Amino acid sequence: MLILRCSSKLRLLEGALRRGLPETLPVHGAVMNINRGNPAGNEVLVDSWPEFKVVLSRPRREVVSDPGDYYTNQHAAFCREDGAWQALLETTDAVDWSRAFQLNSFQNGVYKAIRDMAKAKGIHLDLFQYLMLLHPDPPAMPHFWLEEGLTLAPVSPAHAALLNDAWDFGGNLWSLRYLEMLIRCFPSACLLGPDGHPVSWTLTDPLACLSHGYTLPAYRGQRCQGVVLGALVGQLHAQGFPAFCGVLPENKPSLRALHGLGFCNQPGVLYLMVLKPDPTLASGH
Repeated sequence: MLILRCSSKLRLLEGALRRGLPETLPVHGAVMNINRGNPAGNEVLVDSWPEFKVVLSRPRREVVSDPGDYYTNQHAAFCREDGAWQALLETTDAVDWSRAFQLNSFQNGVYKAIRDMAKAKGIHLDLFQYLMLLHPDPPAMPHFWLEEGLTLAPVSPAHAALLNDAWDFGGNLWSLRYLEMLIRCFPSACLLGPDGHPVSWTLTDPLACLSHGYTLPAYRGQRCQGVVLGALVGQLHAQGFPAFCGVLPENKPSLRALHGLGFCNQPGVLYLMVLKPDPTLASGH
């Protein structure tokens, strides 16, 4: 296991992962962010260099102080050979099983190895399977006029509590701190209503994934997310980032809206695995 710290090697890795899109999307986005200032304090590991079979991104150990905080302790993995991923898990401390964490991967083999090891160790695993959507041509996205009384702006840290309350997987102090970090460190966009509060928003995360898209019920059907995503995707595209997101299959309204903006479903499934050594631990405190 090697932690890549050399900037030239990290740039080479980014190029290699880009050639493997879309299968490499989560870890590719993490490496891109590392190469552009590393705002989340992540690091990237490979099983060998320059020929590698496994890539794993994770926060540096000092970044996540709370052993129960699986929101901030966000990992992403890509492997060319399932056996190499299994070997990395079994013979190194690439994953700290004593701490809660989440792992994102586009590969069934990564999920199966984590599932089997979690079961053997008695670690609780929650699995979420997302459809992955990628925009093939961001400059071609349709543009919509702002409704009267709405203002386009980045999301402010002062609005994190509102976003936390609206998030189905949020509502606790861990998720609030995580959202505050995303707002401070990564591009975001929202529409502010006449009172100055967000009515529609989207963030990006350490994997460069579009996330936390939401529109207040009173403003739905007015193409608010089209305006927000148009602004945010344009900003990401200008920096060289792919425009992608994960959506739960049952979220039909979001899927319809994204398809209408030109996003296309990718083959396969994005596996989001949440692992908790102590499943009785409250989800935030």
